[in-house]
Amino acid sequence: MTLRAIFLFALWQALPAAGGSSHTPPPVQPATSFAAVEVHEDEKVAIAAEPYDTHEKGAIFHVDYLGHGVMPIRLIVTNNSNRPINLTEARILFITAAGAKIQVAEPEDVERLMTRKEREGGQIPLPGALPNIKLKPVAGIGEIEKDFDTFEYRALVVEPHTTRAGFLFYDVSGLDHPLEGAKLHLHKLRDADGNELFYFEIPLDKYLKSKSSQMN
Repeated sequence: MTLRAIFLFALWQALPAAGGSSHTPPPVQPATSFAAVEVHEDEKVAIAAEPYDTHEKGAIFHVDYLGHGVMPIRLIVTNNSNRPINLTEARILFITAAGAKIQVAEPEDVERLMTRKEREGGQIPLPGALPNIKLKPVAGIGEIEKDFDTFEYRALVVEPHTTRAGFLFYDVSGLDHPLEGAKLHLHKLRDADGNELFYFEIPLDKYLKSKSSQMN
């Protein structure tokens, strides 16, 4: 490959993709439609987690979260009971294979992480005397907030016989294979009388196994 070809390829890699996504949330489906799901038959509630762990899936967002160590996970909550459930006090943690607990990230957390990543290395090195190509600047807080406004999980109450869905974002930048052996842990969900539901713990290996089987 010639130096000119290397230069053009690196330039193409640094540019944003043409066309692209409509940046709209995917259709809402019952939680039981997903591989990584836990169903509580007695409470008639099912909760699923769908990681957006590829750049193809992540194209729905305005920002390249995966490229900066942020894992978007779609949370799907199906309430098949006759009474609403309340997530106002819910705690939803990403628990790594080593047992570390990662809190849901806010837009400001994501911007700080991306800014740090930008400082650590934001150029494509080229051989010889050619100048390095600077990558597209990190997304601003405005683009991140736009994604959170559109995609973030916001349903504090899930009505009877209803499914609600949305995304949570987790800083997994220190992990090489964040989904392997990890779980999404939910507790402090309450029924209409204020009683706490039994906690949900969704193994993300279920998602990886289904993804692997689809590729075979």
